[in-house]
Amino acid sequence: MSDHLPTYIWVDSLVRRAGMAGAGAYVVSKGDRERGDVLVKVSTLNGEAALFAPSALMAESQSFDWLPDAGKFVVESDVDELVQRRRRYDPDLWVVEIEDRDGRHFLTETVNGERTVSDPGI
Repeated sequence: MSDHLPTYIWVDSLVRRAGMAGAGAYVVSKGDRERGDVLVKVSTLNGEAALFAPSALMAESQSFDWLPDAGKFVVESDVDELVQRRRRYDPDLWVVEIEDRDGRHFLTETVNGERTVSDPGI
């Protein structure tokens, strides 16, 4: 994630933000506490899901590393397959699943009048 913020703190914050907004958020897989990459799966609970991969330089560049079809809602099993493939070669990977009927990912929300990261255009 960032050289300044340990991954476990960032993940905990995301789970709390989603929960406070009424969405379900769960850590599906824990990775390296300090520097593990994170995949965020957003399920709309209707058989569709989208996948996001916050950039390792997010704090500095305020951007996302986009996966194929990232941010697009597709068949949930396709997203699950991509997550499983990524987990096979990256044991330090965190996976967070957010269940929200509105498809909110909570990665670009406003906090105290400032954006947490820039809007990725979705």
